[in-house]
Amino acid sequence: MNHQELFRAALRAIRAHKLRSFLTLLGIIIGVTTIVGVVGIITGLNTYVKEKIIVLAPDMYIVTRFGIIRSREEFLKAVKRPQLSWEEYQRLNSGVLTHAAMVGTRSFKQLPVNVGDKRLADTIVVGGTANFAPILGFDTQGNGRLFTDAEDQSAANVAVIGADIKDQVFPNQDPLGRTLLIRGLPFQVIGHLPKEGKGLGINRDQLVLIPFQVYRKNFYAKKDQLDYFIKARGGVEGLDASIDETRAFIRALRHTSWRDPDPVGFLTQDQLQELWRQISTATFVLLTLIASVSLGVGGIVIMNIMLVSVAERTQEIGVRMALGARKRDIQRQFLLEASLLSMAGGLIGVLLGGGIALLVKAATGFPAQITVGIVLMGISLSTVVGLLAGFLPARRAANLPVIDALRAE
Repeated sequence: MNHQELFRAALRAIRAHKLRSFLTLLGIIIGVTTIVGVVGIITGLNTYVKEKIIVLAPDMYIVTRFGIIRSREEFLKAVKRPQLSWEEYQRLNSGVLTHAAMVGTRSFKQLPVNVGDKRLADTIVVGGTANFAPILGFDTQGNGRLFTDAEDQSAANVAVIGADIKDQVFPNQDPLGRTLLIRGLPFQVIGHLPKEGKGLGINRDQLVLIPFQVYRKNFYAKKDQLDYFIKARGGVEGLDASIDETRAFIRALRHTSWRDPDPVGFLTQDQLQELWRQISTATFVLLTLIASVSLGVGGIVIMNIMLVSVAERTQEIGVRMALGARKRDIQRQFLLEASLLSMAGGLIGVLLGGGIALLVKAATGFPAQITVGIVLMGISLSTVVGLLAGFLPARRAANLPVIDALRAE
């Protein structure tokens, strides 16, 4: 038999038992739908995290009280560390760090914001040095401007607001030059940010950015979190040298013994991306294992249905072999039937999984990304499962004795 005859024979056998064929597909459909949906959402989430949340440049790092916490023990040790202080920042920013091109700081807390009769009870107000915004890539994109170092040093009451804040308190208005109250203190809006989303744990669309000196004067307390943002001199090549220099200086400031661990944590782009890779990989593996159970069940169903099909078609197999069909022709036909069934289930699963992922994205804004690679993976995986599941029935059909097959009723 040539390939076209095999294909037509396999299709005839599948069409002859439509309901059974559909029920055979269910396990494959559910498994592939789950895998494609999970992979699509995780792929989109990886892209989103890389582009939107991990906004730290590769030549920059953050000095923080906690750093990356991977266990309860690390958390308990970090809690015992004293908060980073304004006085320490002044020492770091005094020119002692020869490997640092820029040193900035920020602190933030939730404060009430009022404009007329509009009140936002828990708005994130960020107090940062003038170089903090460029360090993290804040840009008004022509919608006003960021505050200057002179405005920071003079504790000017100016503010840059996020896109959601603008829409909530200045709907259908140009906010530039208008006044908002932060816990009763007036600030003039000098710029507003485009819609961006979260970055390093803060939703940029829902914040108000003000100069650090006015923040320190009116809202800052020593118990509040303070982080240092440092740009290495010499780009990425100078990152390690800058971190080592800052580490040594802070250890000296805090009189840390050489036996003791660092009294602060350091965050770099590579560390944040590696942490996210570990989290997303663990999630992907867990969900894939769960989906694989469904695929395995689908493969078992296909194998059982194909064994029933062999039993029902024993006489047909005997006639075909008596008329000259070879064992390999019989085996290839049953393998083709199994692979066509599973491929069809995989295709349906890809469509359903992709549709679910995109529906979740449209309904919730949760990132999802269906690529050609994901589609091919779903179809290929289902086809392989079908081939493996159909091997035993195909072999049994091919090895039937011709005389016994012809006698079957």
